Amino acid sequence: MKEEPIRVLNLFTIMNRGGAETMVMNYYRNIDRTKVQFDFLVHRTEKGAYDDEIRALGGRIYYMCPLYPQNFIKYKKEIKKFFEEHTEYKIIHSHMSELGFFAFKEAKKQGIPVRICHAHNTPTNFDLKMIMRNYFKKSMLPYITDMFACSMDSGIWLFGKKNENNIVVMKNAIDANKYRYNQLVEEKLRKDLNLEGKYIVGHVGRFNKQKNHEFLVKIFYEICKEKNNAILLLVGKGTEEEKIKKLVKQMKLQDKVIFYGETNKVYDIMQVFDTFIFPSLFEGLGIVLVEAQAAGIHCFTSKN
Repeated sequence: MKEEPIRVLNLFTIMNRGGAETMVMNYYRNIDRTKVQFDFLVHRTEKGAYDDEIRALGGRIYYMCPLYPQNFIKYKKEIKKFFEEHTEYKIIHSHMSELGFFAFKEAKKQGIPVRICHAHNTPTNFDLKMIMRNYFKKSMLPYITDMFACSMDSGIWLFGKKNENNIVVMKNAIDANKYRYNQLVEEKLRKDLNLEGKYIVGHVGRFNKQKNHEFLVKIFYEICKEKNNAILLLVGKGTEEEKIKKLVKQMKLQDKVIFYGETNKVYDIMQVFDTFIFPSLFEGLGIVLVEAQAAGIHCFTSKN
């Protein structure tokens, strides 16, 4: 009789092309799936960019209501029902920082023995939202069994300095060979995108406050004063995209900025970058910066 693989339930907001999601997919593609299978509990009802690939690799996807404060009561009922119906899970691995609190608490009640919380970020901003985040950070600690982090700074932010010795830093691995410079790929893409002879400033990142696109556009404005052939190539989607498009128009840069959208071949598009700028307000470990370095691109990044 064939032995069934261990099924690990990964918790995410949605399986789109973010840093943590891409990192997990890198591992998922390369593990022995006859021994370990990844399933996903997501907190959006719409389809994610990786959903089809997950199913093709043998994974299951379950959809829950968004984890907004107005949904907390509803969510507690849903997560209780989920674990009562899915007793096959002995390992849950949450990539949602402190928002995994409700799932961890219910999983402990249901006797799930391994409850991993994974820190992927190191926020530095303070606002009213952070008060709630700090409350859940402390509240979840009694319900988790393992503390993972992409960097020690990220782990200390989420789990506290007192837990420093319990944090497992899990390296964010990439397939470096995919990012090696390839002149033929660069020439083809530059021709396809009509970018021959241009100086390409590149950025890859979700359009949200953390990635600091507003400052990036202002940096690019100054670059244009020095290089009249400069083009800013922005890869990604997100909630602040329209705001950044308006800023680009206000600064009269619309002929010099390309909103490329999402791609599953970041390793190809990076071949056309002359410079990579990464001015994030905070990061756990910016995986795209590692990818840009693997591609041999001259990188400028914030200290955070």
